[in-house]
Amino acid sequence: MWPLTTGRPRGVLALGAHPDDVEIGCGGTLLQLARRFPGLPVTVVVLTGTAQRRAEARAAADLFLAGCRVDVRTYDLPDGRLPAAWAEAKDLLAAVAADVEVDLVLAPRPDDAHQDHRTVAEMAPTLWRDHLVLSYEIPKWDGDLGRPTVYVPLDEDTAHEKVRLLDKAYPSQTGRDWWDEEMFLGLARIRGMECRARYAEAFHLTKAVLSW
Repeated sequence: MWPLTTGRPRGVLALGAHPDDVEIGCGGTLLQLARRFPGLPVTVVVLTGTAQRRAEARAAADLFLAGCRVDVRTYDLPDGRLPAAWAEAKDLLAAVAADVEVDLVLAPRPDDAHQDHRTVAEMAPTLWRDHLVLSYEIPKWDGDLGRPTVYVPLDEDTAHEKVRLLDKAYPSQTGRDWWDEEMFLGLARIRGMECRARYAEAFHLTKAVLSW
């Protein structure tokens, strides 16, 4: 478990079912971690995606985590059908858990409406039992956003930089009707209002251990 008051984590792990999940859910948080802790080891794992989309995920990690020691691991499990590949996904994530030392794990929410997101979310706390696991949110057509319990305030420059880098890293997605600055900043503004900041990213936390 990462004692937050002690400062620098040993490492950070960001899990995504799809390319762009991590950056949409916690891109601003990653930008701030990279600035605060130069050289921080960060592992990014993406379980599905075409060759083009996996290349975009690797480019995104370099952009959002500039100055960090970045390890990007991408796989080609079936997009939209991760529950059917449960055993293979669990084996891949178990190998990651055995290979990297981290204090903070960023993963999707267990109650996310997308089946791929839920699959990753359900595995995370079973593989990283003694870690701080923060579950990020991904806006979508299903309208599944809930009441988060943890907030990371973002200054205005960071919020806008997140959107700019999303567009730069994921050109394959910019034509989608939901992908635009107004949507990303709108959610960040709501979450900022909820924690008395201009912008914020929000997370769900199931369990935490306090060490005094």
